This record gives sequence, C-alpha cells and structure tokens, in this order.
Amino acid sequence: MKKGKIVLVMLVVGLCTLGAVWAGGSAEKPAATQSQAQPAQSSNAQPIVLRLAETHPADYPTTKGDFKFADLVKERSNGRITIQVYPSSQLGEEKAVIEQVQFGAIDMTRVSISPLSAFVPAFDALQMPYLYRNADHMWKVLKGPIGKQFLTSLEPSGFVGLCWYESGARSFYNSKREVKTPADLKGMKIRVQQAPLMVGMVKAFDAVPTPMDFGEVYSALQTGVVDGAENNWPSYFSTSHYEVAKYFTLDEHTRVPEITIASKISMDKLSKADQDLIKQAAWDSMDYQIDQWAQYEKVAQEKIRANGNVITPVPDNSAWQKAVQPMYDKLSPDLQKIVAEIRAVK
Repeated sequence: MKKGKIVLVMLVVGLCTLGAVWAGGSAEKPAATQSQAQPAQSSNAQPIVLRLAETHPADYPTTKGDFKFADLVKERSNGRITIQVYPSSQLGEEKAVIEQVQFGAIDMTRVSISPLSAFVPAFDALQMPYLYRNADHMWKVLKGPIGKQFLTSLEPSGFVGLCWYESGARSFYNSKREVKTPADLKGMKIRVQQAPLMVGMVKAFDAVPTPMDFGEVYSALQTGVVDGAENNWPSYFSTSHYEVAKYFTLDEHTRVPEITIASKISMDKLSKADQDLIKQAAWDSMDYQIDQWAQYEKVAQEKIRANGNVITPVPDNSAWQKAVQPMYDKLSPDLQKIVAEIRAVK
C-alpha cells in the first residue's frame, strides 16, 4: 500500500513539473520578444539635452543663429532633443570652452575659427588677410567642397564641425589716432585673438600684438592696457568698444567665419539618425544667421556713425596687401595649395 502511494505521489509531481515546464516554455518566447523590444521603445522616447556655449549676448546675430539651430532640432525631433543655448560667456570664455567641448564637458559651442588653428593648422588658410574678394566669394568657398572638407577635418581633434556663420569683415580700431595707412599702426598695442596667424598679421604692420580673451577687451581699451583691437561692425558696437576706441579703419583685412562645433564624445553617444538630424539642422540655420547678420550690421553702422566716431575708408588696400605678403610666402606648400584653390573659386 505504501509503495503504491509513493508511486502515485511521484506521478503527480512529475505531471506538475511537466506542466510547469510546458507553461514556462510557451510563455518564454513572448517574454523574450517583449524584453528585446522594450529598450528600443525607451531609446526612441529618451529625451536628450545638449548644452551650447556662446560668447555673444542673446540678441547678437550669431546667438540668434544658435537659437534657430536649437529650434530646428527640437522641431524635427518632435521635442525629444533639446539644445540649451548659454549666451554671454555663461559657460566660460572661448579658449576654455573649446577645451571643454573637446573633452565632452560641454556639448557644443559657436566660436571664431582662429583658435581652432591650434588643433588643425590648415584653418589658417581660411583666414589669411585679404584672401576673399568679397562676402559672396567666401560663402561659395564655405558652402562648397572646401568648406565641407574643413568641417570633417576637425574630427581627429575631438570635434564635429556642424556649420559656418557669418561674422563680416574685420577691421582695426583704436583709441589713439586715425589710421589711414599700415604705417599709422606702428607701435600700437593691438588686441588679437589667441592664434599665431593673427599675431603674425599685426606684427606685419609693425604693431604689437596682445592676445587676450574677448571679454577683457573693453576694460583693456579703457585703461590703456591695449591701444586698439580688430573686429567687425557688430562686435565693435555690441561690446561698446566704440565708446572707448573712436577711430575705426575700414581696411577689412580678414573675413574670419564663425563655426559651430560639437564634442565628438557627445555626438558619439547619439544614434546615427540623431547625429544626422543635428548636422542638417545646423546647416539649415546658416541662411537665417547670414540674414540676421546683414540686418544687425546695418544697425551697428548707423549707431556708430551717429555717435561721431571717426570712420576711415580704405579705397585702395594695395599697401596693406604688400605688408602681409611675407605671410603668404611663409605658408607651407599644403596651405599655399588651399589658398590657390580658394582664390580659384568663382
């Protein structure tokens, strides 16, 4: 009797175990499918917040370009990707921000191309003095194969080039005297960006280059630490430099475009689809920013002239070109080739 009960119990246990295995097996595949699909749904819905550092104030044309870029990204991602723009150097001055972008501490920034020549020396070719015939010539270069190649060239240095922004033509201004010829600059302490090419250009005019952060220039002009600086109409106006340096010489020595760059570390964390969306949105913001620049430049000129500043035109810049020719002669063969390609663009 006991033996029969034992057999009966073993039979019941066996059937229960078989039932459990059968039930587990039938439910296992749908559970695995659900588990595999869930991360994809979470990934698609995962909000992304990126920070973009900007030197200029919120109403400046380049900053307006930043906001347009951010709006396009938000719109095209249905609100999933947000780019937070921090104007007025809230995240630091240009040089420090570039380093933080390289290491992924800040996701993006809009900067002048001059400091980037420290990472990619070929960028010097884009900002050689008196290189472009006019703004149209520069934009044909930047929007064409040459410009796109330069954007790509930043990746080995830890950056992703996104787009170019207008920054007008740079000219000299000072607090000492009217400058009509290169000789008039001799001995003046001129603030320049922290880039060897800009230092070399000021030296070519027998002036004294003084590298410093953009945010320090007003007080340096006011206190006589520097005698002058060089920049475009909007920057001369928006920074109030025109208040402490009333002499503005329209030599238009360089057209140095602005560039928006992203951290390669930050971009590599995103899907390819999101990277492509961000790159296209940045590129599509360019025409808007160019238009904003043209409007602001007109306002800046009107305000500065109304202030009574001494504006000196340079109808013939041959003497200025002659002074900087040695800079072209010293370029490496590779950079001379790029310069020739730029000049050949029609």
